[in-house]
Amino acid sequence: MSTENEGTEVPPAPSAPPVPVESPAASAQPPAPANPVPARPEQPPAGTVASPDQPAAHAPQAAQVAAPADAAPHPGTTASAPEAGWPPPPPATPAYAAGGSGGGDAAAGHGWGAPYPPQPAPKQKSGRGGLLAAILVAALVAGGLGGGLGYTLAKDNDSTGSTTVSAATSGGDVKRDPGTVAGVAAKALPSTVTIQAESTNGEGGTGTGFVFDTQGHIVTNNHVVADAVNGGKLTATFPNGKKYDAEVVGHAQGYDVAVIKLKNAPSDLKPLPLGNSDQVAVGDATIAIGAPFGLSNTVTTGIISAKNRPVASSDGSGSQASYMSALQTDASINPGNSGGPLLDAGGNVIGINSAIQSTGSGGLGGTGQSGSIGLGFAIPINQAKYVAQQLIKTGKPVYAKIGASVSLEESSGGATITSQGAGGSTSVEPGGPAAKAGLKAGDVITKLDDHVIDSGPTLIGEIWTHQPGDKVTITYERDGKSHTVELTLGSRVGDS
Repeated sequence: MSTENEGTEVPPAPSAPPVPVESPAASAQPPAPANPVPARPEQPPAGTVASPDQPAAHAPQAAQVAAPADAAPHPGTTASAPEAGWPPPPPATPAYAAGGSGGGDAAAGHGWGAPYPPQPAPKQKSGRGGLLAAILVAALVAGGLGGGLGYTLAKDNDSTGSTTVSAATSGGDVKRDPGTVAGVAAKALPSTVTIQAESTNGEGGTGTGFVFDTQGHIVTNNHVVADAVNGGKLTATFPNGKKYDAEVVGHAQGYDVAVIKLKNAPSDLKPLPLGNSDQVAVGDATIAIGAPFGLSNTVTTGIISAKNRPVASSDGSGSQASYMSALQTDASINPGNSGGPLLDAGGNVIGINSAIQSTGSGGLGGTGQSGSIGLGFAIPINQAKYVAQQLIKTGKPVYAKIGASVSLEESSGGATITSQGAGGSTSVEPGGPAAKAGLKAGDVITKLDDHVIDSGPTLIGEIWTHQPGDKVTITYERDGKSHTVELTLGSRVGDS
């Protein structure tokens, strides 16, 4: 693994160490008198205190020693010229090694071998020092008694003489409750698979899926299996290493949901329980399982960061985009996690991991090998469950619709009904839900039920969270005035 420097500059070579101050020459002493009188102890100068705990103020500092110029390089390394932009390395032998001038009061010309100055005479001990020493001795005695008592007790309780403490249980004996991350992962991992999809020309990739029913149906993303749709090869591998060939049962490009079925599926499949994504709250714990960058059976954790997040993604093939009103999570999701389950703290599937926002991919669901920055998006399971059931039943997706074309340009004011539909058709379908509700070209839809609509993709994502036949309330603006109308959603079959 390579690392990058943080841009910190290399510190410059150290300056010359201070040169010790030479002790002053001893002054000539007069001859000793015939009858010497005992001299009084010499007192320190007024205003100074000699402390045995502190070195003399003019004691020399430790000098840094440079490696010899002919020192051999470290084994396994090759000497090379420094790269441009880096400060030059310090010289093998500092210029000041032969004797240079230091800073402060150091005299020029003195080498590193100058004698140390004489140490000041220690201050005479007072009666308080004796008291402190007595207290210290008493403390040491008490400490010795406590240590001896502790050793005796430990020796009595351990026939081997060891004072180490052993854990009550080993790693294999730990009981992991079902509500813990380890408990959820242990239950969910056997029902997840790593999917390998390969097109007829050999191109493909890796994704994830999970067991949907006991018949061998696996739910995943459309963009995971897109390469294998037209005659490609598809395999699913379980964590125990068992691999099965599979086939695509149906795929929904707009929803980014697909269902595959295992060939010769085992009889002991355990579908993952499906939760209720409508009841998820911001801050709820999440657990993601997948194969990021091909690392199968990876478990990551996080929380629900937001709900109803409008997301438009693509499989990178230039085909139509997918739209979702997504669950946002900060659980680490990377390329290869796509199609894997997003679980709640109880181990229930609340979403299908589908897209990420990354600084490297240039957008959501990009094909670049970029990593997670904590912005992952999952298709709510309530929507994915309905889509999967339709794919298993008919092999084709069914989409809810209002029967009007809206602008897909990014905006913040709402979804504008265009003046012309796709392929030159009318923007409002004659006899469709929008026409029956009185909507016209130029109307700006600002709300669907209680959800604020800021753009066309947001409106599409919200509509697709519903099923055909659902009644919704549309708020729109026309000529500066706000209007509210109720309509019944229609249906469209297939991606075309």
